[in-house]
Amino acid sequence: MAKGYWIARVDIRDPERYKDYVAAAKPAFEKYGATFLARGGQFHRLEGAVRARNVVIEFPSLQAAVDCYNSPEYQVAAAIRQEVADAEMVVVEGV
Repeated sequence: MAKGYWIARVDIRDPERYKDYVAAAKPAFEKYGATFLARGGQFHRLEGAVRARNVVIEFPSLQAAVDCYNSPEYQVAAAIRQEVADAEMVVVEGV
């Protein structure tokens, strides 16, 4: 079974409140087997628009990645994130 990946590009408007998002999201990530492959850190723009923070999260399957996002646990965290950050997020299936 192919793994699933969240790819998120984020600009944080309120770093202190963003910590609340991180704490609130943790139970969902643990429940659905998330492994962080990239979380912020240095990057180099090659083409197109960029955001300050780039995140790649691996899940055991595409369905687990989608289920995590749609879970009640994560939706509590998403509401916080949407108040304090601007983001684009996609879920992709691994090869």
